[in-house]
Amino acid sequence: MRINDVEAAALAAVDEAAIGRLLLDLLAVPSVTGSAAESELQHVLAGHLERMDLDVDLWSMDLPGLRAHDDFPGGEAPRTEAWGLVGNTRSHGDGPTLILQGHVDVVPPGDLAQWQGDPFRPRVEGDVVHARGACDMKAGVVAILAALAAIRAVNATPRVSVHFVVSEEDGGLGAFGTLQRGHTGDACIITEPTGGALMIANGGALTFRIEVPGQATHGSTRYAGVSAIDAYLPIHAALARLEARRNAGADPLMSAYPVPYPLSVGTLQAGDWASSVPDLLVAEGRLGVALGEEPAQARAELEACVAEACESDPWLRAHPAVVTWPGGQFASGRLPAGHPLADLVGDAHADVTRRARPVEQGAPYGSDLRLYAGAGIPTLQYGPGDVRLAHGPQEQVRVSEVVTVTQALVLATLRTVYAPL
Repeated sequence: MRINDVEAAALAAVDEAAIGRLLLDLLAVPSVTGSAAESELQHVLAGHLERMDLDVDLWSMDLPGLRAHDDFPGGEAPRTEAWGLVGNTRSHGDGPTLILQGHVDVVPPGDLAQWQGDPFRPRVEGDVVHARGACDMKAGVVAILAALAAIRAVNATPRVSVHFVVSEEDGGLGAFGTLQRGHTGDACIITEPTGGALMIANGGALTFRIEVPGQATHGSTRYAGVSAIDAYLPIHAALARLEARRNAGADPLMSAYPVPYPLSVGTLQAGDWASSVPDLLVAEGRLGVALGEEPAQARAELEACVAEACESDPWLRAHPAVVTWPGGQFASGRLPAGHPLADLVGDAHADVTRRARPVEQGAPYGSDLRLYAGAGIPTLQYGPGDVRLAHGPQEQVRVSEVVTVTQALVLATLRTVYAPL
């Protein structure tokens, strides 16, 4: 599409230096999921939205009420509070309302020895910024704020609703609470790291726990007991076979991934004394949910897999493992086929980069996309950064990529005035 005069002026108003400064400021706030700093950052961002003359709703969420809801998406991090934040432009004109959404929480840094420096003291090397949350997803939050600032600089008045949410990393409490409060729109762009692609679908992810019993005895007479570690091994092998079955014939949107719907065990805990045979092993992990698959069906398949493994083992047949489902429960979600939001964002990216439209694909990880899609809001993900670097000690983002995404958001947002969303 041809860039008109208003769009050109807004693109010229995108301030790369300001983007870099704001990114460094936000990365210095250690807003780990459930922490006080997560709440602090919501208040900081509310100030930014207020200074841009948006109608701001900053509220303390009713945690007991949300947790009691039948559709509560689960959670893993302990928390005593959660703050919602929405900013709406003061436009009273025609046209659809576009939601720009980003989460402010980050995962813990892990082993600090793996980092080069403090993960919450951003390190700059040329165009690259290193820090926890750099790509997942404070760069995306910055792109939203920078796009709004550029649009405001040319006095354009598209209808925009900014949703900054907490608790995305452990289930989606923030997005769930925002939607429950009644904040909605006609379409939604989530600025998760997509590396320039349009993520029009997400697989889901369910957190599971498997408790495997053993029989304790002294380590010197281990033959008189049953190690819960040994008892778990046939279950682990069965889970690998289940993953292979569930990934046969995956949706074409997921063809870029060697394993579209991973099943992984993330933690194993067993025993409490080196000289004792462990009488309990607890395995916790993540079960990928296929596009269009009901979470209940995915849960049933894993439970049946564990039950079958137990039935084939003499000890487990008499002492079966127990499967439960704590933590985050991410369903899958996708943009309706042929929805114009993909063209809107894809064309904007192409016009900014003067290259072909980005590819459309699905993502193998759970996100807030499924909550907005489940609420009837067409949603896709498009944002700066490489998700393969998220959650690791090499997390980073290029400022130039944040600028590109900001410019594409500017065009997409301005064009919603006449887009058939």
